[in-house]
Amino acid sequence: MKTYLKRAAITIFSLGLLAFTVTRPSKVNIVFIGDSITYGQNNAGLQPSVYALNFLKEKFQGIQFIQANRGVSGYTTKNFLPGEPDFEKVVKDADVYYRDNSAQLIFSVMLGTNDSAINGPYGAPVSPEQYLKNLSTIADSILKLYPNSKIVFNSPIYYSPNTYNGAMYLQEGLDRLQLYYPQIDALVKHYNTANPNHVYLGYTNGFADFKKDYLHLFIPEQGHQGVFYLHPNKEGAKILGQNWGKALAKVIGNQLY
Repeated sequence: MKTYLKRAAITIFSLGLLAFTVTRPSKVNIVFIGDSITYGQNNAGLQPSVYALNFLKEKFQGIQFIQANRGVSGYTTKNFLPGEPDFEKVVKDADVYYRDNSAQLIFSVMLGTNDSAINGPYGAPVSPEQYLKNLSTIADSILKLYPNSKIVFNSPIYYSPNTYNGAMYLQEGLDRLQLYYPQIDALVKHYNTANPNHVYLGYTNGFADFKKDYLHLFIPEQGHQGVFYLHPNKEGAKILGQNWGKALAKVIGNQLY
C-alpha cells in the first residue's frame, strides 16, 4: 500500500511539473517603438534593435525572430497616440505579425528623450503626468488591438546637459527626463494588477550606464552650445540593444503558452 501511494504521489508530482512546463513560441515578432535613438539614422550598425535581435537569436536558437523598427527621429509619446499617422504605421506592422498564430507579438518601447525637450519636438515639453498618461494610452490601445501581445517599456537614456540641435534640451530637459522614470515604474505596477503578464519593465539603467561612459558611447555632435552627446555610436547602440534583448529574453523565457 505504501509503495502504491508513493508511486501515485510521484505520478501526481510529475504531472504537476508537466502542467507548469514553460513552452516557448516557435516565432517571436517584435515591433520597436521609439525616436532617433531607436531608428539609428537608418544605419543597421546604429540600430539597437538589430543588436537586440542578435542577442535573442543566440540565446533562443530554436525560435525565429523578426523585427519592425518604428523609431522616428524627433518623435515623442504624442506622435504614437491613436489617431496619429505613426501609430497607424505601428498597427500596420503589428497586424501582419498578429495574424501569425504561431508567433508571440511583443512591443519594445523607448520614448521620452524628445518629450523632455524645452521646445522643438511635437508636444514638448511633456510633463511627467502627461508622459504617464500618454504611455498608458499607447499601452491600452495596443492591448485592445492585440490582447495576447506583450509590451516592454524601456527607460530613455542619458544625454549631455548642453544638448541643443534643432530642438532645445539643456539641463532643464535632462532634469525633466529623470522625472519620467518613476512614471514608467508606476505604469508597469498598474498593469501588474489591471492586466497581469502583459506589460513589463525593460532596461532601466540606461541613464547611469551611458552617463558614466558617454564619451565612448555617443557620437559627438556640434550644436548651439558646443559639442553635445545624444545619439549612441555603434558601441553604444550595441550595449543598448543587448540590454533591450536581455529584458525581452526575460519576457520570452518566463512565459507560459
